[in-house]
Amino acid sequence: MKKIGIIFALKEELDETKKLFKDTIVHSIYELKIYECCNENVTCFLVESGMGKVNAARSTQILIDSMKVDYVLNVGVAGSISRDINKCDIVVADKLVQHDFDLRPLGYDKGEIHNVGKYVNCDKELIELAKIIKIETNVKIGVIASGDIFVTDEKMGAKINKNFGALCVEMEGASVAQVCHLCNIPFLVIRAISDSPYEKNNNITFEEFLKISSDMVSRFIAQLIERIK
Repeated sequence: MKKIGIIFALKEELDETKKLFKDTIVHSIYELKIYECCNENVTCFLVESGMGKVNAARSTQILIDSMKVDYVLNVGVAGSISRDINKCDIVVADKLVQHDFDLRPLGYDKGEIHNVGKYVNCDKELIELAKIIKIETNVKIGVIASGDIFVTDEKMGAKINKNFGALCVEMEGASVAQVCHLCNIPFLVIRAISDSPYEKNNNITFEEFLKISSDMVSRFIAQLIERIK
């Protein structure tokens, strides 16, 4: 039976996904709650990491070391920085970059990490499984950029889009990717789009969006884990 670690940015999304399973065992590791959920085909370990790259990286390593997971999924929200990505779309990463990582004085490119590279690629098989999932929203595959900064300035978002080809920005995914890459664990990062600077007349509140996105993401994950063998 495969073991899948699922890291959530928000508790609401974790709670919605937990409804997919009948039985839950709660583990507490370094004061981090991990929910072990089983069905006949798979065991999932759900955890709310907290915001930011360090929290996400910490949770990823704990799942790998303590729960011996075979795969890692990272789920959350992101802001669009592309005119092709709208609110309530889902973006599945094919690769990730840390847009705030900067070793240029040492001769590296912006975002390039020593002994890792600029981009970290998601698992090809998981990407292919994600492509065939049917859900009533637009699903796009592309670059997701992560950084420990809330990108609210349209010009900054446009710069990140130009420099890295990123479709959206958030605060966790690339650190999850780096840990999984270093530990040779297949992973995938999935983001629901909470806002777009290019949609001026969208009046949906974040609370309304979170309810919609939590439902969408849980159904997306349900289809994905059914296909993981």
